Amino acid sequence: MAVAAAAKVIGSKPSECFQFQDPDTWICNTELESDVVVEVGEISFHLHKSQLISRSGTLQKLINESTGDEDDGKQCTVQLDGIPGGPEAFRLAAMFCYDVKMELNAGNVVQLRCAAEHLAMTEEYGEGNLVEQAEAFLSQVLGTWNDAVRALHACDAVIPDAEDLLIVPRCIDSLASKACADPTLFGWPMLEYYTAKSLEETAVWDGVSAAAGKPRSLGADWWYKQAASFRLPVYKRLIAAVQSKGMSPENVAGSLMHYARRHLSGLKRHGDRHSDGSSRGGASGTTTVLSDGDQRTLLEEVVAMLPAEKGVTPARFLLGLLRTATVLHASAACRDALERRAGNQLEEAALEDLLIPNTGYSAETLYDVDSAQRMVEQFMMTSTSAFAASPEITDEGHLLDAPSAELMPVSTVAKLVDGYLAEVGTDTNLKLSKFQTIAALVPDYARAIEDGLYRAIDIYLKAHPWLTDSEREQLCRLMNCQKLSLEACTHAAQNERLPLRVVVQVLFFEQLRLRTTVAGWFFVADNADQGSSSDNCVLPRRTGDDDLEDFAAGSEETMNEDGLASARHGELSPPAMSVEEVRQRVSELDEVRSSMRQEIRKLEKPKSALCRVLAKLGLGLGGRSSSRERRQQQQTMPLPGASDKRRRSFGC
Repeated sequence: MAVAAAAKVIGSKPSECFQFQDPDTWICNTELESDVVVEVGEISFHLHKSQLISRSGTLQKLINESTGDEDDGKQCTVQLDGIPGGPEAFRLAAMFCYDVKMELNAGNVVQLRCAAEHLAMTEEYGEGNLVEQAEAFLSQVLGTWNDAVRALHACDAVIPDAEDLLIVPRCIDSLASKACADPTLFGWPMLEYYTAKSLEETAVWDGVSAAAGKPRSLGADWWYKQAASFRLPVYKRLIAAVQSKGMSPENVAGSLMHYARRHLSGLKRHGDRHSDGSSRGGASGTTTVLSDGDQRTLLEEVVAMLPAEKGVTPARFLLGLLRTATVLHASAACRDALERRAGNQLEEAALEDLLIPNTGYSAETLYDVDSAQRMVEQFMMTSTSAFAASPEITDEGHLLDAPSAELMPVSTVAKLVDGYLAEVGTDTNLKLSKFQTIAALVPDYARAIEDGLYRAIDIYLKAHPWLTDSEREQLCRLMNCQKLSLEACTHAAQNERLPLRVVVQVLFFEQLRLRTTVAGWFFVADNADQGSSSDNCVLPRRTGDDDLEDFAAGSEETMNEDGLASARHGELSPPAMSVEEVRQRVSELDEVRSSMRQEIRKLEKPKSALCRVLAKLGLGLGGRSSSRERRQQQQTMPLPGASDKRRRSFGC
């Protein structure tokens, strides 16, 4: 169970002896008339010399000096300036001199201890004086978390004296020790973690206490909220103390994140999903709204205190700090540190986190693409250095042999970069060279499929219709047409924004892919029918299609020359297929091939020039064709990829 707040009542006389009288006057009702007036600021205290002199060395000195200047029998006046805690602290000290009842608690003991030191209320002027009483109670206060938090907050009003008396470092050390310890082993966890119902409905049976509701277990973040209520200088010292006591970097980073979310309005304005409730007051009850200058200072200090270990601070939070630092115009060193740290773990980021607005006075683009480029460069520099010495990873042909866990971060960032380029590509002010630079940062092996890059290029071409043919071709060189999916190839074949050379290249590689697939099926069928030499020899000719025979022969030749058979890469051969299944699949591919030829005819500008180019690539539009092929061409419908649905999927 949590320990109740510490409190102690000292004195024996009733508190009604001290009364407040207008205007701004305190009097002590005794049988004797007051003979000294102590002025503390705007408040006057009408008291008695004998009571004050017997307890305070400072007042004894001031009263003696004042009495020497006055005639005998007249009331003397003492001006008491600079007392810690002001009139309220002096009132409590005066009540102690008169042995009037008063309560010591975590909220007033610090000021009273400082005031007692200032008034020299030591053992020299009476046994059990106020310095000793306050010091003993302060040690009790520092034994519990909540009271130590209150005491540290109270130090703000008397900070110079509290520092001189080592009260501040003692409070910080006490809190740091409790934050680093296991909270289940002590009785000082915060009361807010225990419901009032569980404390009130506690039953005792046979000497065993059974609570109706069990207290909620404490997590590692139980101390974050109250720690975030301290001023930045005090909080920095608390973080340094918990680090020196061996707190884990994850716990330190969690506290810093909570502190930043509470005090930096920029993080809350951008919808940080972890900021729920963090803007509410902790022990102090309220949160002061800081100016832009104070927020900038706080942000720079938080960044400097973040643990250096990679992965301790989430990339989402680092990018949120970077966005806020850009808005607040933080120092270049602070932003560089955030870019470097976020870049090292960029695979954790989401696209929305990477879209940092450009707030520069001479900004041309909507988003800060230079910052994004530096983060991608940082990630590639740190993440791909381990891959550079591995030929099985850098060699595209052996990409599948690499462990997926090692390539996953790079592949994730490749998708992130493609999405980022598609988002910023709509900005008409984004230069072609900048787009190319960012896209080229991703190594070729990181993209298993380049549909995302194709979509980004298409969006950029649509937003920049004034690009020359040379610039369009230069931009499209970023894309590997061999890695486009069938849907992307279909879209690219009908994309008027792409250069004709790129369209032909897409069609060529798609034709090559079909040939390779058919040749692979024939290879599998031959292996399955090795027991029957007749089927093994005449299988390609059973289709009755002259063009299909040429197509299959060319496919086998391509397979032998280019080494595209899967068995050469050590892959497992697919399960054997029957002759009828092979015939059916070849027939389907033949229909697709005929449909592609029809689409190519629509693109010939002029017809003769395009025919010569396609003839060299083995995609001739004219020439001989079988009667079966001509019938299929007449009955073939337009390619499914021409639909508006697939166009929209690629940003058209």
